[in-house]
Amino acid sequence: MSNDTILLGAVAYDAKVVTIWEGIREHFNQNGAPMDFVLFSNYERQVELLLKGHIDIAWNTPLAHVRVQKHTDGRSLSLGMRDTDQDFHSRVVIRSDSGINTLKDLEGKRLAVGSRDSTQARILPLHFLRSEGVDLAAVKLLKFDSDVGKHGDTGSSEIEVLEAVADGRAEAGTIGDLIWVNEQAAGHVDANLIRSLWTTPPYDHCMFDALPTLDPGKVERFQGALFGMRWDVPEHRRLLELEGLKVWMPPREEGYNSLRDAIANPMP
Repeated sequence: MSNDTILLGAVAYDAKVVTIWEGIREHFNQNGAPMDFVLFSNYERQVELLLKGHIDIAWNTPLAHVRVQKHTDGRSLSLGMRDTDQDFHSRVVIRSDSGINTLKDLEGKRLAVGSRDSTQARILPLHFLRSEGVDLAAVKLLKFDSDVGKHGDTGSSEIEVLEAVADGRAEAGTIGDLIWVNEQAAGHVDANLIRSLWTTPPYDHCMFDALPTLDPGKVERFQGALFGMRWDVPEHRRLLELEGLKVWMPPREEGYNSLRDAIANPMP
């Protein structure tokens, strides 16, 4: 492999990941940015090999992104994100017959939460609830830890949360807004039984990360090809739709401050 080739890491949370990155690789190769990719089974290994310099760029979850920054003392390079990664939200959903009308009413109730490494289904919802004055020690957490290592990408723990609320194992649950919208659209949510109580403040999601030592030429070629993808180009749109965006955006960091705070002040 040429030293000019950009080696990118991504986590294989779904079979479509292969299709997405094969298509993006073709686009990059056609636009003067030779690229190949390596798929990982979990983000911990991906971050480890990025930090060791075995890959050039990692497509990271917010948790993996913040960890990379921590391990590099804030010197890592943030290269780009999706439009849908900006101003992400989580929700607290409840059973309509739960007697829960305010966040404080969660105390003494059963709250279903997603995987322990899911930013959207556990880490940030609990962080924001604590910030709102909810005594989490008085809340009975029903924890679903499916697909740990994939940082909530599969959404499986969020589906388990919704099922637990629906069948009465929990009066409330925490999920990402994307799952809530998609499950409603698919007709999987009984609106007479489950409703949204509260939406969290916004935060940002995935990011392309690189070490500060990455060749500036590779950075320039990568960003040029990435930001060159256009919704109005049919070949590009197919890949953008699969990856869940309309336009790639320049990086920003303020949207990760709440996650940094949550990591610095973990749940007991």
